[in-house]
Amino acid sequence: MKFVDEVRVKVKAGDGGRGCVSFRREKYVPRGGPNGGDGGDGGDVVVIADAQLTTLLDLRYQKQYRAGRGEHGRGKDQHGKRGENRVIHVPVGTVVRDERTGEILADLKTPGDRVVVVAGGKGGKGNAHFVSSTNRSPRQAQPGLSGEEKELDVELRLLADVGIIGLPNAGKSTLIAAISAARPKIADYPFTTLVPNLGVVTYGEGKSFVVADIPGLIEGAHRGEGLGDKFLKHVSRTSLLIHLLDASRVGEENPLADLEVVNRELELFDPALAEKPQIMVANKIDLPEGRAKLQLLKNLLGPAFPPFCAISAVTGEGLPELKRLVGVKLEEEKEAKGEDRIAAGL
Repeated sequence: MKFVDEVRVKVKAGDGGRGCVSFRREKYVPRGGPNGGDGGDGGDVVVIADAQLTTLLDLRYQKQYRAGRGEHGRGKDQHGKRGENRVIHVPVGTVVRDERTGEILADLKTPGDRVVVVAGGKGGKGNAHFVSSTNRSPRQAQPGLSGEEKELDVELRLLADVGIIGLPNAGKSTLIAAISAARPKIADYPFTTLVPNLGVVTYGEGKSFVVADIPGLIEGAHRGEGLGDKFLKHVSRTSLLIHLLDASRVGEENPLADLEVVNRELELFDPALAEKPQIMVANKIDLPEGRAKLQLLKNLLGPAFPPFCAISAVTGEGLPELKRLVGVKLEEEKEAKGEDRIAAGL
């Protein structure tokens, strides 16, 4: 299935039905009076988060959504039927934004979340509403109001606890395949991963977390080089980042060059993303050159850097320790957020 995470659509709510001008004309009822019914309200356009969906592909092929209009009022005090709502199903984690104003209309984070993005127009009142002591036979009724109309930017942001970032060919896809049931494409050339992948990792009895593998970043990604930084939005909701380094690529002149490149691109994309807690993970220690440079990395990172872990995603060495470390850090983050909410009185 093609992965689509951004789309623009037009939505139009239903117009309200017009009110009716009508009078009772019945035998033996000499003063029947007005009996025009009201028009029905127009239908709304509603966006609902659906746990069964993983992409915005359906919205790519249908760009316009229109709700039903309200029925017109009729005589004998018959009111028009309300127009039918138009429902748009999107994946959980979708952000809906008004294209003209940039206002976020909804951030649908849990299954079943729903939002009315455009409301239907009100139906007009029939002439029965306008009778008075001085106007016994009103011959006016209201037209229905037009439904709202908007152009929406719909954006999917994956819901994951942990994001895996790093340069191309650092082993991100191999890692997520080793620790979860995800099966991304794995090959020995750069930019093998063209779309984010999600996997569920079990690290203890009844404990698990969701991890996202983000396509590789290179220097200049914020300018669109390589695959650019468009996929970084998918780690904006994460609590923790695994920064994967290829230990075999560590150079003598600037051993932390790869680390600096990725962190710089994070900051240029979103300073808040660069502030997220990270775990530095040296991969490919199964290679002789990777294991030989491992001690150099440890010495350079030192206590001032985030937690460090050495693994081989191919052989599985160090993976149990990495999963436990990630689990501990996530629990610490959750506790810290809970304390912050209590301090804020939430």
